[in-house]
Amino acid sequence: MSETAMDDSINALRAHLERHGPMCVLTGAGVSTESGIPDYRDGEGQWKRPPPMSHQAFMKSESARKRYWARSLVGFSALGTAQPGMAHEALARLEREGLVQGIITQNVDRLHQKAGSRNVIDLHGRADVVRCMACRWLLKRTVYHEWLANRNPSWTALKAEVAPDGDADLDADDFSDVDIPPCPRCGHAIMKPDVVYFGDNVPRDRLARAMSWLDTSGGLWVIGSSLMVFSGFRFARQAHRAGKPVLCLNRGHTRADDLFTLKVEAPIGKTMAALAGGA
Repeated sequence: MSETAMDDSINALRAHLERHGPMCVLTGAGVSTESGIPDYRDGEGQWKRPPPMSHQAFMKSESARKRYWARSLVGFSALGTAQPGMAHEALARLEREGLVQGIITQNVDRLHQKAGSRNVIDLHGRADVVRCMACRWLLKRTVYHEWLANRNPSWTALKAEVAPDGDADLDADDFSDVDIPPCPRCGHAIMKPDVVYFGDNVPRDRLARAMSWLDTSGGLWVIGSSLMVFSGFRFARQAHRAGKPVLCLNRGHTRADDLFTLKVEAPIGKTMAALAGGA
């Protein structure tokens, strides 16, 4: 994109925000890639890699859980130590300015909160805590990883390419010796990151709160999401049905391309920084 086209896009976005704001923002993985967290899909909205762990597989298969936690021992550090990027910082500034009502994020990295955004709904949960699937007790994931590492010292020394959401491309022939700590409160065997996995549903109260934000906003602004997952696409569809403007900042195809009032395909961090800096 030329510098002139970039300026025109930023001005168009800014004009819509000032006319229709405060906007409800929906963010996806593209907002966090500049923070070193890989995304799942390419510019056509297709999988770059095998789909992530499903809820059904995690709950039903001990071998799947062992594989998950072994890979997490290697890959979670990239997620746990990631810092907000330009897009996160810009959204926090736009919220303080009154142009952003709140952020509904499909990400589980908590980077919006780290950047200073106050009104954030973690639509798919948060990866920094682990929940017992029996007594529902919550535990910081860093603590759980310490227990996991103490039980599996040989796995902590392995190296692999970091994958999305704390995963790693760790290919081992046998994960059977992975020792997974049970819940320290009730002894139940299944401790799961407090994240909505594929095949699971967003909790009803969380979805209702997100929809209420959309209903009271001036419109929807999609940033860094292909909206291929219905949990995100539904917000674009609802905003369009309600006659609200639907803006998009994302490179490549999205599921809602025919619903957008304005779509800008440009680098997300750079565009957001210029947009917020022009306040």
